[in-house]
Amino acid sequence: MDQDHISGDGEGAGRRRFLALATGAAATAAGLGAVAGCANRDAGEADGAGPGESRDPSGPPEKREGPRAFDVRAENARPGNADWQVTKAGPARAIEGFADRVSVLPGESFGLHVSTTAPRFTVSAYRMGWYGGSRARLIWRSEALPGVRQPDHTVETSTRMVRTRWSRSTTVETKDWPEGCYLLRLDAQGGEGQRFVPVTVRSAATAGRTVVVNAVATWQAYNRWGGYGSYDGPSGGYASRSLAVTFDRPYAYDDGAGLFLVYEAPLLALAERLGIPLAYTTTTDVAREKRLLEGASAVLSPGHDEYWSPEQRAHVTAARDAGTNIAILGANCCYRRIRLEASELGPDRTVVCYKSSYEQDPGFERGHPATVDFRSPPAADPESTLLGVIYDGYPVDAPYVVTHPGHWLFEGTGAKAGDSFPHLVGVEYDKVNTGFTTPRPIEILAHSPVVCEGRPSHQDTAYYTTPSGAAVFATGTMRWVEALDAKGDGRSGANHGLDARSGALTTRVTENLLRAFAAGPAGRTHPAQDNVKAVYGG
Repeated sequence: MDQDHISGDGEGAGRRRFLALATGAAATAAGLGAVAGCANRDAGEADGAGPGESRDPSGPPEKREGPRAFDVRAENARPGNADWQVTKAGPARAIEGFADRVSVLPGESFGLHVSTTAPRFTVSAYRMGWYGGSRARLIWRSEALPGVRQPDHTVETSTRMVRTRWSRSTTVETKDWPEGCYLLRLDAQGGEGQRFVPVTVRSAATAGRTVVVNAVATWQAYNRWGGYGSYDGPSGGYASRSLAVTFDRPYAYDDGAGLFLVYEAPLLALAERLGIPLAYTTTTDVAREKRLLEGASAVLSPGHDEYWSPEQRAHVTAARDAGTNIAILGANCCYRRIRLEASELGPDRTVVCYKSSYEQDPGFERGHPATVDFRSPPAADPESTLLGVIYDGYPVDAPYVVTHPGHWLFEGTGAKAGDSFPHLVGVEYDKVNTGFTTPRPIEILAHSPVVCEGRPSHQDTAYYTTPSGAAVFATGTMRWVEALDAKGDGRSGANHGLDARSGALTTRVTENLLRAFAAGPAGRTHPAQDNVKAVYGG
């Protein structure tokens, strides 16, 4: 049953617990509490350069004549900067900010809106990637800029959307910035405080490349800056949730980085380390630009990518049907149907999702699709038609069990049938459920028993292929990307107790996947062999 309908206030409390369980201490420290519930919603978020001036601390940038000229190997051969992290966050309002563009093309500018209690601050732009393991390279640093404490936010009465009307603090030019995923670090001067602001320098075209898609709509849905997000308000109740959320505010968790560091950065680092041709974009760009994915080799959905617009789903589906491979490296993907609307700062900066209250949505009254779960009426379209798997519940913490070790994706892992990897299934999971429309042929590679608050079920990792030659892979667990960084024996509790065995398994499988998917329609060389009956019987 749909949690929105059965539990009322429980959804907000449960999803606060979900985020704490999913992202660990960073989310908990951001003030996300802990309460209850297994949600089975089954139907039936430098020196010498002036503000806005580009400065490359590691030397002159490479010359790029067009979108296909970007060389990720050459970029990652440059020295990285290991000191990119936030190490002195300071008090809650010491410094924070947001960009007025989610993404820009190379050379375009964007505004930074910063509030700080310090008299001055600097901005350092780090391109995130591999860089020999450093994970970041300093691309540009501002001079010291005047700091101001911006006005308090307001809350819109009709939608409970948190609204800021902060003035622009500086304009940032991206001349000579390479394509990629960026974290801008704000450093307060004369007072302790650091925060991140994410922005993507997106690719103008994706033909022949593997596309990294930042799941920014999902980052924003989980953002509770100002006390409200898409799951609850200050009271913790579902009924007090925001019906629309805006990018015109900072991110409250992971020091302003949104969900990037937990669910996307490890995947980005691995893909860049492999040196395969990459393109970079966001969910809002995919929704807006119908032809953006034209000719792409593969599309990568990261560890948590829950909120999709119908336009994004249509464009990804069209890419699959034209031969583009799709990799779903999380769980609970493409679950919520949203609508993107403008804010005062520009287009596509408001995420509308009324969920179970969709009939109150003025947009629905005007004829827009209901912003309810994709699998729910009206116009139900279960996510399994694209993903192969379907979301089955949370919270779980269970071993990942390999059941099809002979599959090419397990080559080099040494995995055997029945091998178990503790904690790798969680905190949400997907499964193959032919009670919903499921593409065939589909292969189940891992079939892991789970119990979600007394309800027995299974998690599935699955792979299917299409007449276009495209292949679609889904991990079926939200911890896959996080596991790429897992080391040691797991006893420290870091990464939810995931250990080096899980790290080695997920890394090798993902390497096999990325290399094959970058080579073109993987279904032509690796057609799926349907085994649903063998796994589930009947």
